[in-house]
Formats: sequence, structure tokens, C-alpha cells
Amino acid sequence: TAELAHQLNAPVLLVVDGSAMARSAAAMVYGYAQFDSSLNVAGVLFNRLNSEGHYLLLKEAVEKATRIPVVGYLRSDPDVTIPDRHLGLRTALEGPGTEWYAKLGQLASATIDLVRLEQLAQASPEMLVTNPGIPAENFRPVDRSVRVGVAFDPAFCFYYSENLHLLEKAGGELVRFSPMHDPSLPEVDLVYLGGGYPEIYAELLQRNSTMRQSIQAFAARGGVVYAECGGLMYLTKTIRDFDGMVYDMVGVIPAETAMSRTKMTLGYRELTVTRRGPLGDHGDRIRGHEFHYSTLHPKDDLEYLGYLTDAQGRDRGADGITVGNVVALYTHLHFSSHPHVPVALVEAAKG
Repeated sequence: TAELAHQLNAPVLLVVDGSAMARSAAAMVYGYAQFDSSLNVAGVLFNRLNSEGHYLLLKEAVEKATRIPVVGYLRSDPDVTIPDRHLGLRTALEGPGTEWYAKLGQLASATIDLVRLEQLAQASPEMLVTNPGIPAENFRPVDRSVRVGVAFDPAFCFYYSENLHLLEKAGGELVRFSPMHDPSLPEVDLVYLGGGYPEIYAELLQRNSTMRQSIQAFAARGGVVYAECGGLMYLTKTIRDFDGMVYDMVGVIPAETAMSRTKMTLGYRELTVTRRGPLGDHGDRIRGHEFHYSTLHPKDDLEYLGYLTDAQGRDRGADGITVGNVVALYTHLHFSSHPHVPVALVEAAKG
């Protein structure tokens, strides 16, 4: 958030969990404001408070010590609390309904100075855009449209919207399907299995054996499959969930995946391609991120198309398992970091 605020020259609203704080809140806000003095921390909003008296104590302490305005607070309320899970994420498909947003709006309007908040937001200067995006010459759409089957349901819904847009720009026609509910793949040339929570919906995925067989047959025919994280897990032989239950998956990749409550992998990554394939050419570098609690247990030798480094340039091992025209990674790649990737995928699907 701070990096984006720098790039946009935008003011920052610091949201602070004040539930267990008193005057120490002022020290925290002061620290954030002074850690990078070029960042404009323009206001503070307290979260999870239980009384107006507590809020007034925090507000006085912060404004006296930092001269940063406090624009209000949100009360603790179980009706608008989003529960946590192992990756700390709730998907949009699991999002609350309109009543939840209405209740949150009522709470916000009662205890937040929304006029002042809008004034702080409008203080951001206008931006002069000198680089409007990816040059058009990076896209040379194929002669015919390639139908791209995009897995989209509660088990698979983590996608960079830019990736989908760039696939369309490269000549792909996006066709959504559900590995949980649809009986088989639609008529497609390329399958994109994104991230998500297959471990939570593993029983439903196992039960849909016709879809698993359809994807397996597609891969066996030489169909191009691109999978990320949860999609990689789905392509293995089995998934072992947090409770030790084992569920059958597609079985294209000769490996098993197992969930762990303690082993988390997280961070920015750069994939360096070491051999030509559906993602591009030798030497291509593609950026992304890795975030998962599962581990891979190979049952046979695996072939990889590249290796990873982290944000500090340290080796993070191989990634990009290949089986025929299947490419499966733990890394969520961002195609805009190397715009030839969607073109390469579409051209590979064209054959």
C-alpha cells in the first residue's frame, strides 16, 4: 500500500486496530508517519472499538502527538466481522450480501466523519500518465480465436484480472466452467486453472469424476493446460486436507499434495524460464507471487521449465511442472510483467 501511495502521490488513511490500545496508539501512528517521512499519512481511522470514550482517548493522544487528524472509528460488531481462515483470505464468491453492506454503512455513517474522509481523499494531486500501458505491438493476435476454458467457482477464483484481459488481447475467447459442478470441459483449446481453495472443496471435486476424467483426457490428447497453485493441486493425484482426509484429483501430475497448518510459503517471485514451452522462451523472466500452506510430494521424477528467485534474488527452487503441454506452478504469475506469456499460451493452444 505504501509503495502504491508513493507511485500515485496519494494520501494514506491509516486504519488501526485500537481494541487493546490506549496512548500507545499515538506511538504506533507516529512510527508509521516517520518511518518514511515522504509518505503522506493524512488521517487515522480506528477499528474494533467498543465505546466512544475509548475513541476520544485515542483521538486525543494521536492528534496531540502527531498532528494527524483522526476521522472516526468503527465499533466491534459480530454482524460485520469477516471470519479468518488459513490463508487469511475470503473470496469474492463468498462475499456477504447487501444486508451486510447496509449494516456496515450504518455503522460507518454513525461514527466516521465521511465528509472529512472525502476531503482527505480529494487532496491527492492529479497524475500525468506518461506510460498508458503495454505497447500494442506486444500483441499479435493469432489468426483465429482460441477458446480458453477458465475454471471459475468457489474452489478456483484467484485470478489477476489483467491476466484474463491480456489473454483476450492475445486472441483468446474466455469460457468459464466449474470443476465442482459441470460434468465435463466445454469445447476449448486451452484450460486455465487458477488459484483458490481446492482443499476446502476437495470432496465435491472428487465426487465430480466426469470432470476430472475430461481434464485428464484433454491433457492426454496434448491439450494445453496452465495451472497456478490451487490449479496445480487439482492436477495432482490426491489432496490431503488439514484433517488428514485424502481425496482423489485429476492425476495428470505424478505427485500428491498435503496441507500443513505450520508450513506457509509466501513472497514475491521471479520465474526464469530455462527451456522453451507454453510460457515462452529460454531466458524469459516472469514475476508473480507465492502463497500457500500445501506441500508437494512427488511420486515420480518431475520435469520443470524454470527456477524461482525471491525479491532479494535468493534461490527458491524449481517451479513450472511440465507434463506434455501441461504447465503447473505454485507461483501466481502476473502476465503484464512479461506480456509475451499470454501470446505464447494462445499460440501453443493453436498448435
